[in-house]
Amino acid sequence: MKRTITNIIIIITFLIIYLLQTNFFNWFNIAGIKPNLYIIFILFLGLFAGRKIGSIYGIIFGIVLDLLTKQNIGITSIMLGVIGYLGGYFDKNFSKENRITIMLMGVGATIIFELGAYLINAIIISYDLEMWQFIKILSIEVIYNILITIVIYPILQNAGYYIEEIFKSRNSNLLTRYF
Repeated sequence: MKRTITNIIIIITFLIIYLLQTNFFNWFNIAGIKPNLYIIFILFLGLFAGRKIGSIYGIIFGIVLDLLTKQNIGITSIMLGVIGYLGGYFDKNFSKENRITIMLMGVGATIIFELGAYLINAIIISYDLEMWQFIKILSIEVIYNILITIVIYPILQNAGYYIEEIFKSRNSNLLTRYF
């Protein structure tokens, strides 16, 4: 039951992030560039729920975003799936307690997402690579994502530990039952 409620809360959180991304941050942008809250959200899901859950939600939410924004279907889902998987990988190798570590994870995830999406779009659509413009957009988005991560980190950390307890405690209960 807790798992179902948690999944519903995750979906509602995605819808709230979608509304923030499409409405609120249209007014608060820097040089026309908005933060990418989806990267932060999927990264935290991967960190606290694990690789599998992070990847699954990344792919599903990516497909929904592609359908809602009428972009090439699959590019956002692939990249958000990769970010969810990386979040699970970061969970195994880095601490979630340190804000600097979380900020660096956010920087890495933003760079990987944007670079991957840019390269896939360049291959599919065959447009010219404008590296200077891409680096400018990427650097502003990274700074924006860092600032937002700093502001919402305590909320995400508390929610993350709750999600971690629900999604990861099931496996440990199975082991203690037999040993």
